[in-house]
Amino acid sequence: MSYAVEIKNLDKYFGKFQALKNINLEISEGEVFAYIGPNGAGKSTTIRVLLGILNATRGTAKVFGKDAWKDAVEIHKRIAYVPGDVNLWPNLTGGEVIDLFVNLRGKHDKALRQRLIKDFNLDPTKKCRTYSKGNRQKVALVAAFASDVDLYILDEPTSGLDPLMEQVFQDCVMEQKNKGKGVFLSSHIMSEVERLCDRVGIIREGEVVQVGTLDDLRHLTRYAMTVTTKNTIEGLDKLDGVHDIVKESYGLHFYVDTAKMGPIINHLNQFEIIKLESTPPSLEELFMQHYKKEGA
Repeated sequence: MSYAVEIKNLDKYFGKFQALKNINLEISEGEVFAYIGPNGAGKSTTIRVLLGILNATRGTAKVFGKDAWKDAVEIHKRIAYVPGDVNLWPNLTGGEVIDLFVNLRGKHDKALRQRLIKDFNLDPTKKCRTYSKGNRQKVALVAAFASDVDLYILDEPTSGLDPLMEQVFQDCVMEQKNKGKGVFLSSHIMSEVERLCDRVGIIREGEVVQVGTLDDLRHLTRYAMTVTTKNTIEGLDKLDGVHDIVKESYGLHFYVDTAKMGPIINHLNQFEIIKLESTPPSLEELFMQHYKKEGA
């Protein structure tokens, strides 16, 4: 299989501090991959290694089969990068910065550039020193999505954007996904990740603790269930996989281990179900599961 990103046994030290601990990731070409974790977990450090900004202490990082450190110039011809805090030349206009970035690649789609400027509601004639944080992000996003590349590396790219512009960003990612382009997305916005991404990697204190599709990860936690029955439910508390039963005016609310769902529903059927609601765990719940500490 051809991988857009391949990281093996990657460690990164800053002095005695170990920022990355034995990172292993394989991201296929054309895949949209979310890399999630709190500030300081190691997301940006991983991305900087992939960009050739930092050299790994141990292990390997490859992008399109090339060494991220040694072949950085060749790799950058096929990738676009947007950081979470964009700094621009203060005396250039937004339009001039966009043109500078896209022209470095030799060619670009001018109609696409104009459409993106309109979609992101950006005034390209203003000097960059007058832009808010959100508008600086827009400049970087327009420059990235106007470029014909194979992989977009986006590190908290919607930081500073309002909800309407976040929607525009998500539409742009979906457009690239439909074209078969790959996206490596670091994000704190769970709804964004759930909508866009094929797989998710959770990083905690420099270690990747879980990688998989949302369906793969959801087996790790419980479904919330609400049930109303014609007859009084008995024996539910004795079933394996049922947790935190609460009696409400409308019926019972409880949590169910995914693997035990079938036997529990069969048990409820004998009391003549009137209404049954089952809610899968959100990505945020999956994420928080990995950050619960003993006693918290």
